[in-house]
Amino acid sequence: MRLVDLTLPITECPPHDQEVTRSERKLRFGESFYTAVEYTFRHTSMVGTYIDFPGHIRETDDGTDADTYPIDKLVDVKAAVIHLDRESGSGEVSAFELQAASPVPAGCGALILNALGSRRFDDIENRTVWLGLDAGEWIINTGVHLLVSDIYERTPELTGIFNDLFEAGISTVCWPINLHMLTTPYVRLTVLPLRFAGVTQLPCRVVARLDES
Repeated sequence: MRLVDLTLPITECPPHDQEVTRSERKLRFGESFYTAVEYTFRHTSMVGTYIDFPGHIRETDDGTDADTYPIDKLVDVKAAVIHLDRESGSGEVSAFELQAASPVPAGCGALILNALGSRRFDDIENRTVWLGLDAGEWIINTGVHLLVSDIYERTPELTGIFNDLFEAGISTVCWPINLHMLTTPYVRLTVLPLRFAGVTQLPCRVVARLDES
């Protein structure tokens, strides 16, 4: 068994996206004391590796959030792993490409798409590789409820891929790292955000378990 952490540290994000302030307090017990180290955090919901539940778009809100989303749909989920090797600026990824590179997704609750090879999502010009709408349709037709991918939309003209995925009940994990380190066709995937009631987009910890024996 091998674990691969797919989580981008929040501290690697641009400084304007996050701030951590450290403070200390002296607490006495008996004739002695200790120093408690505490932190105050300020960041947006799109910082580090983060998850979008369908309610991230108001029009596709299914009523679940980081507090109420079923935990069994986030922990130890069987995921099929798709590897491509797209370069910056290489454009749309099609359904044909995904199907040709994918292991059989039957029985999987999640898909992991490593579209950029060993490149990280921020190693390319932003949104110059994206999922075509037919690729989104193929993903939806697999029946998964969770997608971890290093590509999604294009800019400046959006395709609406998130709207399609959320409308189908698929939650998306954005800005993952280390996807190229997944060397088996299937992994067991765990995605854990904090339990914030009413919140439909927030940072999360993402770990894949590879059973290589």
